[in-house]
Amino acid sequence: MIILGIETSCDETSAAIVRDGTEVLCNIIASTKEVFAQSGGVVPEDAARRQVELILPVLHSAIAEAGLAYTDIDAIAVTKGPGLMGSLLVGVMAARTLSFIHNIPLIGVHHTLGHLSSVWLEQEDSPEFPCLTLSVSGGHSDLWLRTSHTDGKRIGKTRDDAAGEAFDKGAAMLGLPYPGGPSISKSANSGDPSAFDFPIALLKEPTCDFSFSGLKNSLRLAVLKHAGDLEKLQSNLAASYQEAICAQLCHRVAHALTLYPDVKEVHVVGGVSANTRLREMLQSTIAARALRTPKTIPYCTDNAAMIAAAGYFLYKDNPKQSLDAFITSTSTSL
Repeated sequence: MIILGIETSCDETSAAIVRDGTEVLCNIIASTKEVFAQSGGVVPEDAARRQVELILPVLHSAIAEAGLAYTDIDAIAVTKGPGLMGSLLVGVMAARTLSFIHNIPLIGVHHTLGHLSSVWLEQEDSPEFPCLTLSVSGGHSDLWLRTSHTDGKRIGKTRDDAAGEAFDKGAAMLGLPYPGGPSISKSANSGDPSAFDFPIALLKEPTCDFSFSGLKNSLRLAVLKHAGDLEKLQSNLAASYQEAICAQLCHRVAHALTLYPDVKEVHVVGGVSANTRLREMLQSTIAARALRTPKTIPYCTDNAAMIAAAGYFLYKDNPKQSLDAFITSTSTSL
């Protein structure tokens, strides 16, 4: 089954064609991160305008690269939310238009379900259930216990800020460029992660939830205290801050594994899953269990291949259900 995926939830414009939820025929991503680096973050109105400019060229490129026609597409999967409303609507309207013109079934996909499905793309062997999935990006930080492609429950969530947002705000405080995750990771490579003792929230609570607001404030105070030496201490601050974020994520995974010992694999998805230090620490945390990450870095960040994969699994789970009657929302629940 060949699925055309469309992802426009934020500042990436992406279209992909995926066969049977795993084989990626193409994955076109037009990113505007360099544009928003100048403003230190995404400007919603500007992001929506860029989506309008890019959506048709990206769709044409996807069809051309895959060597297919729209008549070869079995279904269209599009991100229905959450995300920036203006950006979301560009992708949804493009998908609805193509669905109507070519009489192709349309599937609305929750953005988080896309990330949860990203570990199935181009894997040599199929991941196993039940699995524990850490989903971390600029918009969410969640822990999921999953029993199938479409079934599972969220056992942990952020109480304030997402891990990716903590990276972005931390980078801004340290004078590093947007996006913050790669910038902090690069700076941390030459720093000492034990130079600053940043707090790890909720250590004494038996919870799988996250909290990063206190950590951000601790970094702010450290930057103010060492303002005169910030350039000299930048790498040490970045390394220590990154270590605290990763340590909290790993602590919650370890706690979840004590609650659900039958978990066969641990998955980490979302933009923050590209962080090398997080992967290293998670591998040590989960011991003998398999650690799954998206096959390539483009599958970690927002992309349409993961949306196509999720759409395929939704369709296969219940091909007779109406999947096109969905609501586009900035805060839809999974």
